[in-house]
This record gives sequence, structure tokens and C-alpha cells, in this order.
Amino acid sequence: MARVLIVGAGLTGSLCAALLRRETARPLHLTVWDKAGDSGGRMITASSPHNSQCTVDLGAQYITCTSHHAKKHQSFYDELLAHGVLKPLTSPIEGMVMKDGECNFVAPQGVSSIIKHYLKESGADICFRQCVTQINLRNDKWEVSKETGSPEQFDIVVLTMPVPQILQLQGDITNLISERQRQQLESVSYSSRYALGLFYEAGTKIDVPWAGQYINSNPCIRFISIDNKKRNIESSEIGPSLVVHTTVPFGVTHLEHSTEDVQELIFQQLEDILPGLPPPVATKCQKWRHSQEINSMIFGANTRLPNA
Repeated sequence: MARVLIVGAGLTGSLCAALLRRETARPLHLTVWDKAGDSGGRMITASSPHNSQCTVDLGAQYITCTSHHAKKHQSFYDELLAHGVLKPLTSPIEGMVMKDGECNFVAPQGVSSIIKHYLKESGADICFRQCVTQINLRNDKWEVSKETGSPEQFDIVVLTMPVPQILQLQGDITNLISERQRQQLESVSYSSRYALGLFYEAGTKIDVPWAGQYINSNPCIRFISIDNKKRNIESSEIGPSLVVHTTVPFGVTHLEHSTEDVQELIFQQLEDILPGLPPPVATKCQKWRHSQEINSMIFGANTRLPNA
């Protein structure tokens, strides 16, 4: 039985695992490693420490299906809709720009439920807090080293993490990448931003006419969403959640600042946009060093984060 390791438990890694299980005739032992503490990657959903049912999408906000992708990948959308993982986005998003033939979807249980769906389908062994450092060739197998624990050997290794993290790997893998391939990989660049999730007590009212809003006139904040309203899961028993995405220039400028300082700056700007916003019972500030590809050699998933 071939042992296959997929590094990265985001959308690419989880879908890769599911497709390998679905399409490969030979027996496979699938393993997925991720350096984070949960699956999702840039499609992560965070929970309130006071109520696990109060959640907020800190990465991708909704899924955009273009006419091009609908023709090529309609079966994937149909599957996720049939399982209730996706549903059409019907809540009002102010400032959203729609192109001809596009339709948008949200994940009622949070966008990370898409990743969890594919990981469950794959039947893979999922291991978190596994940070890969080296990949070497040993007796026709790939020996993968990580920050903690002993190295493990696999027949096949699939890397799905951001390109800069791939280029940091040590070992024989560095000799397998040609100079031209390295130049192509080094040309891939990413935007950076912060996301701030706010969790509220049950019964809290956030009185705005929209579920999401793109902001054009603020140097810090680009997008705000009342997340449970966006996903149409409002409940009197579960408090609302709100997510703020910063602009890319703000993210780049404050990339090496502490999340505590950045959170305070975001709060100051948020007060100007939503004066009188109730104080949250908990917050989660997420730094996205690798948010969206600006220059990419490979086309990735068409998930939608707020543009700068």
C-alpha cells in the first residue's frame, strides 16, 4: 500500500486527498499534515471561546462561481450544495461587484466546513501542528522531517502550502527544483492583511441594513461582515459575530507589528464606521502574511476575500 503525504490542510490539500481517494484504483494510505492547530488554511473558521456555535470566517468570505468554472467544475458545486455545505449567498453585500455569469455561495457552518467535508471523504489520517522542515530521498522513499518528532517515510509527497514556505524547505528537495522552476516559484507574490473576528453575547443587536459591506474610504478597513447574518444562521440563542478585513496597504505596513497593537488600531477605525458598536465578549485577530496571490504561476481556488 503506497503511503502518500499531503502537506497542508487547506482547500487544495483536502480536495487533493479526496480526489486521490476517489480516483485512484490502487490502495493508498493517505496522511495530511498541517502546521496549524486545525484544518482550513486560508479558509479557516474560528469559534468563540464562550460558545462554539458562535463562529466567524477569518479567511475567504464566500465562494464565487464564474461561468468558466461552472462549466469545468459544476460537479463539485453540485456535490457541496447537495450535502448542504454550500448554499446561495442571498444576504445583501453592499459594494459587491458582480460580473456577468457569476454566482456566489456561502457555507452555513463556516467556510472551513468545505475543507472538513473533503477531509472526511478522503479518510486520511489528519495530523496538526506538524511543521515540515526537510525532505530527503532515502532508499527510493521520501523522508520527511518536521520540527518535532522523528522523520517519517512516504512514497509520494504533495506540497500544497504557500510557495514561500516550499522554498524554505531544506534537504534533497532543493536539488530537485531547477533554476527555471525556482525563478518561477520566486516570482509568485502574495498580498498581506489582517482579519479581526468579534464575538458577542446572545441577544446583542448590531443594527445595520447589510450583512456585508465593502469600504472604499478607510485606510485600514476594506470589508466588514456580520458573519451569522451573511450565512443566514441568525439565532436568538447564539450571539452574532462580526469580521473585519483590513486593506492590503495597512496589512503590509503593520505586518511585523504585534496583533494586540494591530487589533487596537482596527478597533479605532471600526468605531468611526460603526459608532456605538457593542463591546464583544471575545476577539480573534488573524495575520494573513500570505493572503491572496498577486502574481501566480498556477491558478488556485476561486474563493473570495475582500480585494485591497
